[in-house]
Amino acid sequence: MLYLIILLAFVLLIAGFEMLLVLGIPALATKTVFYGSMPDVAFIQKTLGGINHTTLLAIPFFIFAAQLMGSGQIAKRLTGLVKVLVGHTRGGMGYTVIGGSMAFGSVSGSAPATVAAMGRMVYPEMRSAGFTEKFSLGLLVASAETALLIPPSITFIIYGWMTGSSIARLFAGGLAVGLVLGIAFAILVKLEAMRSGIASSEKTRLAEKLKAVKDAGWSLGMPAIILGGIYGGFVTPTEAAAVSVVYAIFVEAFIYKNLSFGKLVELTERSAISTATIFILLAMGGVLAFFVTLAQVPTQISEFLAAINAGPITFLLVVNVCFLIAGMFIDPNSALLILVPPLFPVATALGIDPIHFGMIVTLNIGMGMITPPFGLDIFVASSTLNKPVMSIIKGVWPFVVANIIVLMIITYVPSISLFIPNLIFGP
Repeated sequence: MLYLIILLAFVLLIAGFEMLLVLGIPALATKTVFYGSMPDVAFIQKTLGGINHTTLLAIPFFIFAAQLMGSGQIAKRLTGLVKVLVGHTRGGMGYTVIGGSMAFGSVSGSAPATVAAMGRMVYPEMRSAGFTEKFSLGLLVASAETALLIPPSITFIIYGWMTGSSIARLFAGGLAVGLVLGIAFAILVKLEAMRSGIASSEKTRLAEKLKAVKDAGWSLGMPAIILGGIYGGFVTPTEAAAVSVVYAIFVEAFIYKNLSFGKLVELTERSAISTATIFILLAMGGVLAFFVTLAQVPTQISEFLAAINAGPITFLLVVNVCFLIAGMFIDPNSALLILVPPLFPVATALGIDPIHFGMIVTLNIGMGMITPPFGLDIFVASSTLNKPVMSIIKGVWPFVVANIIVLMIITYVPSISLFIPNLIFGP
């Protein structure tokens, strides 16, 4: 059965089929060939029942909130605040891109949305500041990856739904991992600024900083509500997502006066399309994972690792290689849906903490979004900035190397991922 699933999925992928068919057709073929006695109604119920989970309600809310903020003033004012605080330093626009991506990620949870929003806002300024086109494009694409790690993260929500892990703990772990990745990118900015001879600009006056903080006051309320509400125990991640939408509509429509009814309808439609795409993939991936479990794939992997005396170190190295290869060819959500079901039970059997494993998986997913030939964020940036795909690919390689270094550190130093969750919620 496993060979049928792998062979069909591979053939469909090479043939250029949509991912929902790459996931769905092998599941349907497995049901027909090996579980013909299963009623069609039961198959449909299994497909739809997998996404009938309250946790997943957070996804459409965060997608909608990201659309509202990316097209409005909240994201711009958060990025403006970061620019005022660090933009005057040597290579300051590079730091602004990293900090702005983290700020936008803290209210959107979406890497592609971060690429689109940040690209329009800061790419011209990076070029004006003296950064090369290659480095500017690479930094914009790579920095958006932090949106998957800085909470709220849609990837964490999906991982938590698939594995039963605490989403609040995943969000907490993502804070530390996202900061480590941001620091790695900041080191590259520093080196590039020194190499290119980029000088610092006039230091921002205190009055300008205070004005920027005032202008971003309502925008700062968004991450405060989301993170403060979740970690303070006032709301669940799903409730925080709903509150973020209401808050974004209120601020954009009545405070910044940047949201008309027509624009709200347009953004709602875009969010609905994005949500439908993700949930179709989740439904197909869920039923495929069901058959993978029936085929006892996790047990077979565990038995193989035991036969070759492989422990957690070797297993995690294999996990990273599998996700790296998958990220080159398929979209991140599909990689998550295909690889986590067979690998997660093995990880827990080897004593790997689910939160730590979630950080490894998500960091791999993020790297896949910037890894040629089919990194999703590369194509988003190409479309947003009207730049050739190859120009962007040339710029991402230093960041892929930095990503791999950070991935190795996070993989083999679990305390980085677990420190904040244990501090907030206890071991």
